[in-house]
Amino acid sequence: MTDPRDNKVYKTIKIGDQVWMAENLNYSDSITTKSLLKRSWCHENVAANCDVAGRLYTWAAAIDSVKLATDADNPQDCGSFKTCTLPTTVQGICPDGWHLPTNTEWITLLTEVGGSSTATIACKILKSKTGWYDNSNGTDDVGFSALPAGLRNYNGFFYSDGSEAAFWSATERKGDIAYLMDLNYLMDLNFGELKYLYENSKRYGFSVRCLKD
Repeated sequence: MTDPRDNKVYKTIKIGDQVWMAENLNYSDSITTKSLLKRSWCHENVAANCDVAGRLYTWAAAIDSVKLATDADNPQDCGSFKTCTLPTTVQGICPDGWHLPTNTEWITLLTEVGGSSTATIACKILKSKTGWYDNSNGTDDVGFSALPAGLRNYNGFFYSDGSEAAFWSATERKGDIAYLMDLNYLMDLNFGELKYLYENSKRYGFSVRCLKD
């Protein structure tokens, strides 16, 4: 799939009935997409890291909060420390025809590759074959290729590259908290019993995977 906004080409993969980007989003035009201004980064601010594992985005950037706020039909004031009424499908910073997955859509993926009774198996299947610490690489059986891109906390520190792959969900929990799908080399898969995904501050920088409409 070619993103027409910047002509970057992404691998895609069909898993069950879903079609996913098989690479992390690496879209950075903060002039066209104002939600990205000071809300997305390459790990350690090294451009080459974006070429490998995409960018890290705050939740406000991931949902394209400026676009939501300026929607003529249903303006919503969303982002950090704000709870809003999101549309059923949030395109966010994904290309046209793609969207930011909800909790339900992440759970559909997790169920397809193992489900709650086999969390470790699901984790191995989704992880990339290389790049993870301590021989915790995955088998990448379905081609999702989750790279341990790490994260950025709200104090501006980068960490967990090599040990964590975290992807935003379009589902928020409350003011400064939103959900994400989190693969960790120690915890394996943080989705409990498939009731909900892991949660963290909307001000953190995590990866984005887009799902086809």
